[in-house]
Amino acid sequence: MSIWTPHSAAYGARDFTALESRHYDTLIIGAGINGAGLARDLAMRGLSVLLVDKGDFASGTSSASTKLVHGGLRYLENFDFALVFEACRERAVLQKIAPHLVQPLPFFIPVYRGDPRPLWMVRAGLTLYDLLATFRSVGRHRILTAERARGLAPVLQPKGLSGVARYWDCRMDDARLCLENVLAAAEAGAEVVNYLEAVSLDYAAGRVNGACLRDLESGREIKVTARCVVNAAGPWLDKVRALDGESCRLLRPTRGTHILVPRIGRCEEALYLTAGSDERLFFVIPWGEQSLIGTTDVDFAGDPDRVVPTAADIDYLLEESRRHLRDVELCRDDVIAAFAGLRPLVAEDHQNASKVSREHRVVTSASGLISIGGGKYTTYRAVAEEVADLLVERLGIEAHSCRTAQVALPGGEGLRGRFGHRHHWKMLRKLGGVSAAQVESLATLYGSRTRRLLAMLEDDPSLSEPVCRGSGLLRVQVAYGVVHERARRPEDLLRRRTPLALGAGRGLQELEAVSEQMAQLLAADSRVCEQWQDAYRQHADI
Repeated sequence: MSIWTPHSAAYGARDFTALESRHYDTLIIGAGINGAGLARDLAMRGLSVLLVDKGDFASGTSSASTKLVHGGLRYLENFDFALVFEACRERAVLQKIAPHLVQPLPFFIPVYRGDPRPLWMVRAGLTLYDLLATFRSVGRHRILTAERARGLAPVLQPKGLSGVARYWDCRMDDARLCLENVLAAAEAGAEVVNYLEAVSLDYAAGRVNGACLRDLESGREIKVTARCVVNAAGPWLDKVRALDGESCRLLRPTRGTHILVPRIGRCEEALYLTAGSDERLFFVIPWGEQSLIGTTDVDFAGDPDRVVPTAADIDYLLEESRRHLRDVELCRDDVIAAFAGLRPLVAEDHQNASKVSREHRVVTSASGLISIGGGKYTTYRAVAEEVADLLVERLGIEAHSCRTAQVALPGGEGLRGRFGHRHHWKMLRKLGGVSAAQVESLATLYGSRTRRLLAMLEDDPSLSEPVCRGSGLLRVQVAYGVVHERARRPEDLLRRRTPLALGAGRGLQELEAVSEQMAQLLAADSRVCEQWQDAYRQHADI
C-alpha cells in the first residue's frame, strides 16, 4: 500500500462506531486553541479525550488573529500586570516548543508631538515590559532618535516625529500552531474530529455526561458519553451554554478585522501605530511579500457563523495607515485579502471594547458543564494547564503532571536555535524538482516533520510536482494535509494547512487541482468536488 493512501472510509461516511462505544474521561467541544491545548494536556496526562468541532480545527478565531505571540504591551494601560507577566512567560515557552512557527520580530513605536502617549510614557511602559519579562525577554527595548528611525524606516511620516521605541515580541502561524496542538493530542491518544457538531447535551442524575453530535458531512447523529464535558467553543461559547439551559450571556464578543496589502516599505520591523480617530493601537506587520494591517476592536452582537470584514473596518485600517505612513496611498484596490474573527471576551461594564480585559474565566454550571471564556492566544497553554488541573481533581484520578511546557509540538522536535531546517533542505534537494525556496517554505510550515513529506516523495516522486502550473503548492502537501493533518475540504488545505488563501491569488488558481486531488484521496464524487469549489469561491469573494 502506498504510504499516502488514506485510511478513512468514503467521503461523508466516516465510521464513528469507536466513539459511540467508548466512555471518555473528557469531551471537549471546540477545537480552537483553548480546546486543542486542553486536549493535548489531558491526553499527555493519560486521560481519555474526545475533541470535536463543528468546523475545521482553528477555523474560527484561532486562524483570524493578528498572528502575534506577545506579552501584551498595551495591557499595561489597563494595569493587567499579572496577564502581561504570564504572557511573557508563555511567549518564551512557545518559542521553545514550536521554534518553526514562533519567531522573534522587532517592533517600532513611532511617537509624534501631541500623541496621547508621549515618548517618556512609552519608555516607561517598555521598561516595565522588560522587567515583567524578567530573563525571558526576546530583546530589550531601545529609544531611537527621529533621524535614526527615519533611516531605518523611511516609510514613517517625518513631520512631528519625536522619536521611535524599538522592542521585541514574536510572530506566529496561528492556524498551524492550533493544528499542531490537535495533532499532538491525537498522538498522545485523544480522538480528534472536525465537522462534528454538538447539537444537544445528555444528562444522568442531573449531571451532564455526554452529547449528541451531528456529522456535518453525512447528517448522521451519534451519542457519546464522558465523565466531564468542557465548552471551549470560543465565540460560540454562549450557544453551547444555551444547550445546557443557560440563558445569561457570558461573552462580549468583539470583531477584529485584518487586511493584507502589498509589502509596505523596506524595514523588517513591524510598526505599532496609534489611530488618529480613536487612539486605538494597531499593527503594520511584514508578512512575506505583503503587509498585514490590523486590528479593529468592534462590539459584535450578530451570528458568530457570519463574521466577515465590513467595508467600514477595511476603510478604517486603510485611512489610519495612510495617516501614519509616508508616500503610502492605500485604497480598496490594494487589499489582497481580508479576514475577521471574534474575540470571545468575558462581558464587563466597560463602554470601550478595547478596555475589556483579556483575562480568561472558567465557569462551571449547575450540571457540571465547564466553560472557558476570554483569554488571549499567547496564554492558551497556561489556561489549558489550569483547566486540566481542575478536571483531574474533579475526576479524582492520579494522572501525570503537566508536561506541555517541556515537550515540543509536532514539527518542533529536534530543531536547534531559532531555526533548524538546513539538513531538511539537503535531503529534499537530493530528489530534484524542488527548489530552495520551496524547501524553505516546507520547512517553515512543517519544521522537523519535513522528513515525513520526504518519505512521501520517495514513495511517489510525482508528488513533488506543483498542483498546477506556476503554483508554489506541491501535490505532496495536499496528500500530507489529507492523510496526516485531517483536511476534509479545500479551504482546510488552502487557508489553514497552508496560507495560500491569504496570498495574492487567494488560492483560486490552485482550487480546482486541489479539489480534484482531495476528492481522489477522500473518495468524494464530482458533485461534492463542485460544492467544495463553489463554497470556496463564495468565501474568497468576501
